[in-house]
Amino acid sequence: KDGDCWQGLTITVTKPDNTTETLGPIKTDSTGSTGVTYIPAMTGTYYFQSHFPAQWYNYTGYNWYMGAVITSTTYYKASDSAKLAVAITDEQVPLYPGASLPSEYWNRPINSQLREWYSISGNWLQSNSVLPTDNLYAADNDDAPESAHVLWTRPIGDTMGGLAGGVDQTGYGTGDAYEGKYNGDIIIGGILYYNKFDSNQPQQEVVAVNLHTGKELWTKSLGNARISFGQVVRVNTMNYQGDFSYIYTTTGGGYSMTPESWQAYEALTGYWKYNLTNVPSGTNYFGPAGEILRYSVNTMTGRLLQWNSTAAMIGGKTGMADAWGSQVSGKVVNALTSGYDVNVSLPAGVTGSVFMAQPLDRIVGGSVNQKGVTIWALSLKDGQEGNLLYTKTWSAPSTWADGNLTVSWKMGSLTDNVGVVWVNELQQYYGFSLATGEYLWGPTAPQEFLSVFDLITTVNYGCVISTGCSGVTYCYNATTGALKWTYTAEDPYSEFTIGNHWWVQQLFVTDGKVYIGQVEHSGNQPLPRGAPFICLDVLTGEVVWKMTGGFRQTCWGGHAIIGDSIIAFQDTYEQRVYAVGRGPSQATVTASPKSSEFGTSVIVEGTITDISPGTEEYTISARFPNGVPCVSEASESEWMKYVYMQFERPINATGVPITISVLDANGNYRNIGTTTSDSDGYFSYSWIPDIEGKYTIYATFEGNAAYYASHAVTGIVVDPAAATPTAQPLQAESVADTYFLPVSAGLFVTIIVVAVLMVMMLRKSQKQ
Repeated sequence: KDGDCWQGLTITVTKPDNTTETLGPIKTDSTGSTGVTYIPAMTGTYYFQSHFPAQWYNYTGYNWYMGAVITSTTYYKASDSAKLAVAITDEQVPLYPGASLPSEYWNRPINSQLREWYSISGNWLQSNSVLPTDNLYAADNDDAPESAHVLWTRPIGDTMGGLAGGVDQTGYGTGDAYEGKYNGDIIIGGILYYNKFDSNQPQQEVVAVNLHTGKELWTKSLGNARISFGQVVRVNTMNYQGDFSYIYTTTGGGYSMTPESWQAYEALTGYWKYNLTNVPSGTNYFGPAGEILRYSVNTMTGRLLQWNSTAAMIGGKTGMADAWGSQVSGKVVNALTSGYDVNVSLPAGVTGSVFMAQPLDRIVGGSVNQKGVTIWALSLKDGQEGNLLYTKTWSAPSTWADGNLTVSWKMGSLTDNVGVVWVNELQQYYGFSLATGEYLWGPTAPQEFLSVFDLITTVNYGCVISTGCSGVTYCYNATTGALKWTYTAEDPYSEFTIGNHWWVQQLFVTDGKVYIGQVEHSGNQPLPRGAPFICLDVLTGEVVWKMTGGFRQTCWGGHAIIGDSIIAFQDTYEQRVYAVGRGPSQATVTASPKSSEFGTSVIVEGTITDISPGTEEYTISARFPNGVPCVSEASESEWMKYVYMQFERPINATGVPITISVLDANGNYRNIGTTTSDSDGYFSYSWIPDIEGKYTIYATFEGNAAYYASHAVTGIVVDPAAATPTAQPLQAESVADTYFLPVSAGLFVTIIVVAVLMVMMLRKSQKQ
């Protein structure tokens, strides 16, 4: 007995061909249950029988019911289960049907059964540095924005932003240089966290905002400290399985020359959970279960060490203590007591420092100088930790030493198995295999001279991407070093101080796209107008979308990050936080007349509007009392500047396609036409119904890169057309009718006149 579990169980598998196989040994959980996965290799009947070996159960513990410490010593005899017969056939067993990715606006929490949604709901756990040291790859954001559509915006909460007004054309400070705002931004579980104040403020608070809605969840002081990083850790113990999320503040470490300590806070509420003290220095790597790992390759002591945050908290615990939530809450733990779960000897010949690591795979390091490049790799696979995979040295060309050149390791990818070295004065790359350590390619053709400043390099999707002060983005084939494409961020109005190209930085890479923003070491006031924010296709360099004069980034503050496939950042033109992603739309429709005769026209009309959270703000709804219209993808960037940044209304904005469909009186559903809304969100369509009866009419917007789909419904009735009077046939007139009737009528009139005269004469005679 090792803790609260049974050990040494085995299962005998008797196959259809009467051969046998033994599974195990197996350890149970504290309730005595367990399981193991087995994949049959043939059809027929299999028999499974489990075997329990005899063992002692020795227990000492506190009995809460008796209120006393008890001791129990029990010997359990061996036993075997009955044989279980399982018939294996060629018939495919149906799997639970997977869930489609959302086609409508969505929010957190995500129902755990919608497993496929993991691919669009990534987190951003490591806050940005001025020059990022990681590969900027943002995993599991596979619906990353393909338009500039704004979901919401809100003030940062530190200082005023935008144009100061009243004095001149200058604006409020952006934090560049050295006093960066909005530092420490991270995303966990659809919540954006950021530091409310500058780092030099005596008071500090953290803000938590729902990334989908912009609603503030809380603002509070976390020990008057600032966010350092986040974590989503998966716990898989005998007693408990599940994920836990934390935001961390840190003290000490670095240049302070004091031991580093971590303070963990529950991510949803901001409540303190536990502390880790004496955390070893190093770079954070996240393991397969979200555990935070730090590596030390100490050539002086000849040891490879791996420190594991999960092992530090619960390492070595057994039984009911082998859990997480209740076992770590309120604890202060020395990180060195049980935190090291790998401590092995280094092979001979390992020198230099660590370049990068991939947990459970390998750690790559070496040295780069004017004489050459040395690369080595050590295994991190279970049971093979510290084994030397390779060590290679490549002799540099003499120009490196002769020119006293600055040569450095820039970045690598253990997925693409390529690392790159940069020669700064020549603006050239060299490529090396991280699978073998061999030289692959280089030098590349020199880049523009301003690439020597602020160079950021990433290796993703088989591409080496380079951005910097030159304003030119370069993309090379990671395997061959061949130049695939370039993109130049032109400044047509010469607003930028040091050239006609905008200084740009890579912000992150995800979903086959690279996102680039304009930065500056210390921007002159008034700020240059027209700064770009650009999304490029990684493989082709084509522009997916671009914002000109909006979403300006920062050099010393928090850069744009992404989580749940939504981008969050501060815009330094305004000092506001923006969220960019696909938003909800709302369609309305009416048809008139409601009742019409068959064969007459019907007008179908309605609106299509953006109902993202930001449109509910009074400053927006007051300008758009009838709603903010949805516009085409081509119009989206300029439209967002008009809606949220108060730029002039674009005169060439176009609407979105609307499909008009009907369910007719015969029960047939069919499309009757398509129209396009205008820049007021209004659409109309004239139509003559082709059968009589009741119609249900649908107006459908299928959605685009900016908006999710929506539809609206109305109805009309088409009555039979009114009966047309029947014309009576005329009889042919006789000769008598033709000539006698007119004459007779004339004679009749004459006779009446004569008679009247005779009467009048008679009355006259009588008077005389």
